[in-house]
Amino acid sequence: MWLERTGGRQRRALWLALLLASHALALLAGCARQGNDETPERAVQEFIDRMQRVHGDPARARDVVELLAAPARANLEERARRASATNGRAVAPEEMLAPSRFYLGFQPRSWSSERGPDWALVTAQGDSPEQRKQIRCVRESGKWKIVLDLPELPPLERRDTQG
Repeated sequence: MWLERTGGRQRRALWLALLLASHALALLAGCARQGNDETPERAVQEFIDRMQRVHGDPARARDVVELLAAPARANLEERARRASATNGRAVAPEEMLAPSRFYLGFQPRSWSSERGPDWALVTAQGDSPEQRKQIRCVRESGKWKIVLDLPELPPLERRDTQG
C-alpha cells in the first residue's frame, strides 16, 4: 500500500535493497556451510559434533564419513562391502560407524595445531594437563579431513571348492 504511493525511483531503490539483502544472506549461509573445514581445528570440532548427533540416523552418519580422510573412508567402504556380501542386503559405509562407542574422555576447552602444507596435528586440551588429545588431519581437495586410524581388515580367506 505505501509502496504504491512511493515514486518509481523509491520503489526501484527498495527492490534493489531487498535484492542485495537476499544475496548477502545467501552468501552468509554459504560461508557458514563451507567454514566447517577451513581450519583443521574446526574440522575436528565438526567431526566431534557430528559424531555426537548420529544416534542411528544414516544421513547424519554420512555427514561424519564425509569428514574422514580417504584411507578411513576406503576402510569403511570395504567393511560395508564385506558386510553386504554376508548380510544379504546392501550395507552402506556409514552403517559401519558405531556411534555408541564414541565418547569424549573430556570436554575440550582449547585447541591448537601444528601444521604443514597438507597435514596438521590438532591438540585438544581439557581442564587439566592430563586432558590432552592429538588428532591428525590431512588436506584433501582443499578441505581438512580427519585421519581416523581403523584396524586393518584381514585378508579374505578363499576356500577351495574343488576337491
